Amino acid sequence: MGQTGANMKKAFTLVELLVAIAIIGLLMSILMPVLAAARAQGRQVVCRSNIRQLLLANIGYGSENDGGYVPAAMDIFSANKHRWHGVRDDINSAFDAAEGPLAAYLADGCVKKCPQKVAFRHGDPWDWDFEDGCGGYGYNMTYIGSRIWTSGYEDERCRVTTRDFEVRRPTETLMFADTAMAKLDNGRPYYLEYSFAEPPYFIVDGRPATSWGYASPSIHFRHRGKANVGWVDGHITSEEVTPFEEENIYSVKSCDMMLGWFEPIDNTPFDLK
Repeated sequence: MGQTGANMKKAFTLVELLVAIAIIGLLMSILMPVLAAARAQGRQVVCRSNIRQLLLANIGYGSENDGGYVPAAMDIFSANKHRWHGVRDDINSAFDAAEGPLAAYLADGCVKKCPQKVAFRHGDPWDWDFEDGCGGYGYNMTYIGSRIWTSGYEDERCRVTTRDFEVRRPTETLMFADTAMAKLDNGRPYYLEYSFAEPPYFIVDGRPATSWGYASPSIHFRHRGKANVGWVDGHITSEEVTPFEEENIYSVKSCDMMLGWFEPIDNTPFDLK
């Protein structure tokens, strides 16, 4: 005798099950990029907060040092043991952030790392981690963290820095940015932490040496083709990379490693005028 309508069991047909799976797959394909973008945006927000702390720390340092900003690397052309982010005993040792000149002005006494995962190389030999401890952030050494902009590259110009009243356009002068450096190991490029945001041109006799060609770019556009930039007045922007096809000093094509500059590709976003 057949089953009545009251006691028949309901179930999905194979076609209905396949349709449900297809709908779920479609929804996942739509949501996954949205979730990835949301996570990336969250990391960028945290990164902006880290840079803001560096800006406030340097402004605080300046307020207690007659307006003079923190030295970027006061002995880089000699002993090479001091950085804005730490101090080390010798060139084969790691930088100690607790001894850095900004430690007293930073939460937890150290520079926080950018949350964007970058495959920075660490360890031996020493030149794999010669700037470790900067958190993936670089300082405008040429114009803010030294007086290289006045007359040249030597320790004397690095021990004394720019003073706040000398920055004529604080809203348009870069102080900190996302940075990295790319080198080669057996023909394969890799990233190093790098603690300086380099302008496009070197300085000779107080002027950009455009005839020398470009410097090696260190601004790292790791946030979906953008870099966070902190300006002297304390505000932060997100800047888009401008195509830059040249190789750096280590024979790495910068654009392949998301390294370059934003417009304009000259020293105006870095200098004091």
